[in-house]
Amino acid sequence: MQYVFRVGDPVIFVVSKVSPHPGRRAKHLHPAPAGETYSYQVEKFWTVIEVRSDGHVVLLTRRGKQHDVEIDDPRLRPARWWERWIYRERFPDRHAIPEFAGSSTE
Repeated sequence: MQYVFRVGDPVIFVVSKVSPHPGRRAKHLHPAPAGETYSYQVEKFWTVIEVRSDGHVVLLTRRGKQHDVEIDDPRLRPARWWERWIYRERFPDRHAIPEFAGSSTE
């Protein structure tokens, strides 16, 4: 299923990682055969800052980095209403997005 994203939408992107010490937000942990490292997934809470006509979206991280991702990437999904509420502090500030910088709805 392909979603329609708009600028300002909060999204969740699942990143696969490998480390000897997974963090507390790690999910789906799998030890390596030798048992020295773990592979796992971490959910990243990002915001859409641009929707491109070529089927890509540009996502903003909390630290200001930008990622260009295909809209139909299976690791990308819109945040559910309860995730937007519970994890609201993890999403980048909407006012960091130029389109919303001048608006004050709060």
